[in-house]
Amino acid sequence: MRQTSPVIKQRRAAKYSLGGLIRRGFSKESWPRVWREPEFGSHYDVVIIGGGVHGLATAYYLAANHGITNVAVLEKGYLGSGGSGRNTAIVRSNYLTPEGVAFYDRSLTLYNSMARDLNLNVMFSERGHLTLAHTDSALRTMHWRAEVNKLQGINSSVIDPAEVKRLTPSLDVSENVRYPILGALYHPPGGTIRHDAVVWGYARAADAYGVDLHQKTEVLDVLCTGGDGPEGKGPGGRVVGVRTSRGDISAPLVVNCTAGWASTIASMAGVRLPITTHPLQAAVTEPVKVFLPTVVVSGSLHVYVSQTDRGELVFGASVDPMATYQMGGTLEFTEELASHVLELMPGIGRMRLLRQWAGLCDMTPDYSPVMGPTPVEGFHVDVGWGTYGFKAGPVSGEQMAACVANGRVPELIAPFGLERFSRGDLVGEKGAAAVGH
Repeated sequence: MRQTSPVIKQRRAAKYSLGGLIRRGFSKESWPRVWREPEFGSHYDVVIIGGGVHGLATAYYLAANHGITNVAVLEKGYLGSGGSGRNTAIVRSNYLTPEGVAFYDRSLTLYNSMARDLNLNVMFSERGHLTLAHTDSALRTMHWRAEVNKLQGINSSVIDPAEVKRLTPSLDVSENVRYPILGALYHPPGGTIRHDAVVWGYARAADAYGVDLHQKTEVLDVLCTGGDGPEGKGPGGRVVGVRTSRGDISAPLVVNCTAGWASTIASMAGVRLPITTHPLQAAVTEPVKVFLPTVVVSGSLHVYVSQTDRGELVFGASVDPMATYQMGGTLEFTEELASHVLELMPGIGRMRLLRQWAGLCDMTPDYSPVMGPTPVEGFHVDVGWGTYGFKAGPVSGEQMAACVANGRVPELIAPFGLERFSRGDLVGEKGAAAVGH
């Protein structure tokens, strides 16, 4: 079991002692920064592109587990400004393939211990995850997923409409509706977690180990030598650094942990990824008294909903059908979302939507990520996360850190290598990942 680093404990004791809290509470003394604003270095052992959960987790585990601290995390905006700050914060491990189940279960385990490991309340709430079945074929898929889950030791089972109603009274389980609820895949360990807190926790912990976090630093190019393509890029080449909006950095190892821009960054190194980028929209209502105790998902209706501790309902759907980088909200999304949610919970018809937003999702052909080394030596990827990247943040960081530090691919992420597409050895997760938030 990982214990909080003595370095982190010492730094936090100085910053957040009781005396310090009282002194700052009754004076004009400014609060200390949660992480440093380091000088821009010209050389690092590892450069991580992307300051979201995946990039920060990779940096933290490189330092905490492998003692590699000469690391730079480069973020073109602010930390967590991409997908990490735009997702709907649902976590679970009830996937469809044995590879996916084992991978996400490890992530859920790390989420469970995160508050202790990082000494920060990340507001993890284990509330149960319901994936509804509205047709006989969907119900068969739920039984299939339940059996795969059980074989991997995951708490997951198919329940009937009466049990669905007991767990979530606001759902309409009557028979005379357009989409009757025939049952559901029930996953008790599933729940929600505060996505911003996860970003802050990993950033603060990585900084305490000496990792440099560079915000407002855009990567303009990946510098390579010896490759088959122009400027030494492409297969057969190796990474020598990155060019940024603040200057060049030399580094023998570069990790692409971006979302939405994964294929753009990879192409800078001459690496092609089988990825298309689609917007994913979400919305939130006004706060009301908490009445929805579980996370509810309907793949047939392409919606999912949970309620925050403050009382807002958070909704989402499937990705927009057209590949684009446009992140504006659309009326079509709102109308379709509202109609489908009201099919499930007609009692919320008078609630008002407060806002909607969108993020970018990198989709692969088999709905599984691309992780590990590439044909360009020293250039690693942790990309292609579609709609489910936040769930995988901790385990991705842990495993990518091991991959970079040890020079070999860990067993847990071996199925997700880039070479699987040329071999035709896909890891098909569409049935559990397309709208299975």
